[in-house]
Amino acid sequence: MTVFEELKRRGLIAQMTHPEQLEKLFNEEKVTFYIGFDATADSLHVGHFLQLVVMKHLQRAGHRPVALLGTGTTMIGDPTGKTDMRKMLTPEEINHNAECFRRQMSRFIDFSDGNALIVRNGDWLLKMNYMEFLRDVGVHFSVNKMLTAECFKTRLERGLSFLEFNYMLLQSYDFLHLYRELGCKVELGGDDQWSNILGGVDLVRRCEGQEVYGMTFTLLTTKEGKKMGKTEKGALWLDPEKTTPYEFFQYWRNVSDDDVINCLKLITFVPIEQIEEMERTLSGSELNQAKELLAYEVTKLVHGEEEADKALATSKNLFVAGTVDKDMPTTTLSEDDFADGVIGVLNLMVKTGLCPSNGEARRLVQQGGVVIDDEKVTDPKMQLSKERFENGVIIKKGKKTYHKAQL
Repeated sequence: MTVFEELKRRGLIAQMTHPEQLEKLFNEEKVTFYIGFDATADSLHVGHFLQLVVMKHLQRAGHRPVALLGTGTTMIGDPTGKTDMRKMLTPEEINHNAECFRRQMSRFIDFSDGNALIVRNGDWLLKMNYMEFLRDVGVHFSVNKMLTAECFKTRLERGLSFLEFNYMLLQSYDFLHLYRELGCKVELGGDDQWSNILGGVDLVRRCEGQEVYGMTFTLLTTKEGKKMGKTEKGALWLDPEKTTPYEFFQYWRNVSDDDVINCLKLITFVPIEQIEEMERTLSGSELNQAKELLAYEVTKLVHGEEEADKALATSKNLFVAGTVDKDMPTTTLSEDDFADGVIGVLNLMVKTGLCPSNGEARRLVQQGGVVIDDEKVTDPKMQLSKERFENGVIIKKGKKTYHKAQL
């Protein structure tokens, strides 16, 4: 089975500019391809992880990935999928974020001996002469055509700034630059990047008279089409300081029955034949086997085998034996968290990150979804004394989420 066939069989490929040519290219040549990552945060999240998985599949097949860190394009901000303009970051923040990305990517992609490259588009975009850019690049773009692109449609009603309108041109120019400098023939990206990728493919053809290619891969969504990777604390981060390995493990352990097989296909390297056999034979409670495999494999890829083993053991202790494990997610409270020696249960739920707000915590208590030290909480006004936290308090949210709070 070729790598192209595996990507299709796993459902990773969404759209392609030239399906037959792309398949031939990946089957017969060593291809240099790139994926762009705008440095909007100090950690990659699970949406980026799917892109890294695709890069790894292709690298294993002998192709050369280029990870493009958007130190230039992040200065503008991609309007794709946003109803409001992105927060403007300083160059220092962007460079810090890019360095965090670089370190995390190195866990997944082999950058030794030219097997893959990391480049920063600020190295060329920030040095460009604007008048030359307009004459050399802007002349090839039709405003009428750009306004039909999905990445702009969602913003037109609320207002699209001229700053963001430049984003497609800059991303397209990245492809042209990487084609000229590195012989890059393919740009990959999430399916929401299709319009931007088409812009780059067209620009290379107009400026160089050469055919290059674009391919998007499936976004990580639930069966209902909702993006995965959102938790009560926000995004599901790859940085263990932002999302602990146990929390990361539990997210995947708790995916719905409808989504587990698809997740195994998209973000693990479990052999596709094994996944398809599970798809045919597992149902009902048997799907817990698939969920445990998914959680373990993804956690092992992101955090290493040792952390995956610890998360698996903690999960089994909590859900099978009902015992408390030292690796359970823990929040340490300070004196400032107590008023007159007590803390309200609603404030405790927010402090531990189990609920985003007091209102959500109140609803959860009223629905019977909070248990503290094996006692169901029925009163939203319940208060806990500071002394109770000296040996730790175990909070259970719903049926599957456990958290420890201590002094």
